[in-house]
Amino acid sequence: MQINGSVVPLEWESEFFGYPIGRLIPGGTRPLQVEELNRYPLLQARIAAEDHSGLTIANQLGFQLAEGEAGLVLAILQTERQPGIRIARESQIPELRQAASQAFTQSRFRTPWFSSADCQRFYAQWIENAVTGRFDDQCLVAFGAGGELQGFVSVREAGEDARIGLLAVVPEARGKGIGQRLLYAAADWGRVRRLRHLHITTQLSNVVAMRLYLRSGARLENTAYWLYRKTDDSL
Repeated sequence: MQINGSVVPLEWESEFFGYPIGRLIPGGTRPLQVEELNRYPLLQARIAAEDHSGLTIANQLGFQLAEGEAGLVLAILQTERQPGIRIARESQIPELRQAASQAFTQSRFRTPWFSSADCQRFYAQWIENAVTGRFDDQCLVAFGAGGELQGFVSVREAGEDARIGLLAVVPEARGKGIGQRLLYAAADWGRVRRLRHLHITTQLSNVVAMRLYLRSGARLENTAYWLYRKTDDSL
């Protein structure tokens, strides 16, 4: 049976994890070859929840569900600076790396697709890159009255909009409204730059985050599934 699609190499992830990682784009007119798929120890596919044909193709190729994803958008209207939120400094990178390494252990970069150590290392590097402006444009941090780190959010410009990369509250500071303050701080960052919307992506399984974003005025824009295939999976 002929299956059409293409595979795009993910260069940054391949270099970071130390082996070739690709992304399947199902559809089109080009037939997929088994050899092309097997060139990658790990293949990823992000497929919209309503794309039934794409999901069928991924299933036929041996992909397995890794995580569901929800995309939300918050209109940037009247915003204000949030108390206790400021721009992260490079001297804070070690503390931020430690917090990020523990905050996303249930993301799509979890086992069995990635080792726990690699998952921790991935998010630690992401937040460091946000502080230095090498991936996201800015990292904003929340600190308590005693100077303790309470949470962080990374944000970047994307055309006329802003997009959140990472947002997390440390366990000791949860239930205090820190997440909402970080969200509004990211929106205010966008307002200063005359951006129109703030886009947020979260896991479908993260009900707490979904409730926070919807309660804060965001609306659900789209849903998708992340599916993975290892080369030792049967076609």
